[in-house]
Amino acid sequence: MEIFGDIERLVADLYPCRWLIAFGVLVVLAWVAAFGYYRGWQRALWRRRPTVAIVGTPVLAAVIIAGWFLVSPLVTNVTVEEELPFAFGAVVPTDMTEAEVAAIMAGMAKVNQGVNEAMPAPMVMANAAGNVVKLKTGSFQDADSFHKGSGQATIFRGPDGSRLLRLEDLSVTNGPDLHVILTPHPNPTSRGDVHTSGYIDLGKLKGNRGNQNYPVPDNVDIDSQGSVVIYCAPFHVIFSVASLQETG
Repeated sequence: MEIFGDIERLVADLYPCRWLIAFGVLVVLAWVAAFGYYRGWQRALWRRRPTVAIVGTPVLAAVIIAGWFLVSPLVTNVTVEEELPFAFGAVVPTDMTEAEVAAIMAGMAKVNQGVNEAMPAPMVMANAAGNVVKLKTGSFQDADSFHKGSGQATIFRGPDGSRLLRLEDLSVTNGPDLHVILTPHPNPTSRGDVHTSGYIDLGKLKGNRGNQNYPVPDNVDIDSQGSVVIYCAPFHVIFSVASLQETG
């Protein structure tokens, strides 16, 4: 399967010249069709039409299926919208609006002292377990001229100590079987960089657009993680990378 990744990387390198290449391919196909017609290939194919049908039908079906698997994700978009879990399960007063919750969340992340006195009692109880803290964050960048990505990746720690990777305003080139990977390498450009010792696959990308959450296992050392990678698992192709920085 990795050979398809090499082909895809070659396509990415040639992508800026795509219109010139497409014109050249059309010219070549037109020449082959004209030459074949001149030599009478169509008559030979017609005489052997049962053999052509027996051989050609499964080949054509395989090409269509493979083409749909490889190409369709590149021309379709999947949007997934998930809310950031409030305080990772903290109790929210029933009379509190979403705007008030967001304001208090922002305050919890910025204020370290005296915050309890300013919060409603249920919020004080949630805060007693610890604030929701941004541990690391980074912005997605294009991997090349074909595999493009933008948006923000942030790792949060909840009041109960659980960690969550959140992708916000994500927009990345779609592809077959994309995964979200945390890797210690700060700016991976190859399969070896992504699979550096300590990397963790957080699962399939839910959608190539939107806002999404991915729980981070407790045994993952966040301090050692250098980037978030949108990665095509079967072909080992990097689609986009967000280098992570400490938020302080």
